[in-house]
Amino acid sequence: MTAPSDERRIKLTLHYDGSAFFGWQTQPGVRTTQSELEAALSRLTDRPTSVIAAGRTDRGVHATGQVASALVPARWTAVQLRRALNAVLPEDLWVVAAEEVPAAFHARYDAVARGYTYRVGTSALARSPFLRRWCWPLAEPLDRDVLERAAELFPGRHSFRAFAKSGQPERGERCTVFRSRWTPWGEVGLAYRIAANRFLHHMVRYLVGTMAGVARGARPFSDLEGLLANEPGLETSPPAPPQGLFLTRVYYSAEELEREEPSDEDLP
Repeated sequence: MTAPSDERRIKLTLHYDGSAFFGWQTQPGVRTTQSELEAALSRLTDRPTSVIAAGRTDRGVHATGQVASALVPARWTAVQLRRALNAVLPEDLWVVAAEEVPAAFHARYDAVARGYTYRVGTSALARSPFLRRWCWPLAEPLDRDVLERAAELFPGRHSFRAFAKSGQPERGERCTVFRSRWTPWGEVGLAYRIAANRFLHHMVRYLVGTMAGVARGARPFSDLEGLLANEPGLETSPPAPPQGLFLTRVYYSAEELEREEPSDEDLP
């Protein structure tokens, strides 16, 4: 893929509050992150402008590290485009960084991994109106030791068919998980952090919902092992709600993935 000499490809790193979006991908008659970004770009460049994203977040899911790219007229520098976009975008969508990249850059296919964080509010603080829109406001304790044991099951290459709303037959059901761990989330609760080369539909939410079910004592730990082995007759717990999930990072090299350890700085 090459860009004409009068165009340049710009990589955008995005923050958005997914509460009022019907997901990333453009859909007729509803508000999506992609449609808002493309409308702003088209307005600024005076021509239809499409974007390619690293991942398609679902309705209600947030991002502090989504990556998208677009071809724009060469008169726009990355700095100018970021400033102009932030002047016209709605308040729940923000360009945190912009940089020019090679014409062949592909935000989705060049990514080697994506990182997600899921916040679970285990204390009463999670019910605060300033927090509950960005976490699962469970407001009950979970067994941290059980959660940590559960998270240790997932690194490596596994079939996650049992932890998906629907399969992706064209790409298979196996994913390689590079990191899977629970960390404290201040006084509010816990955060589950996972990085993998790919994710099935709703996979992180099913993982969190099922781990929480085990950590609450609602089902045995062996269910997790059985689900990972695709044992017949086992079903996941209901998926954790979307508002606790954040796309926090997209990795474009193995070195970047090895070097970067997720932290609370990924989130607001």
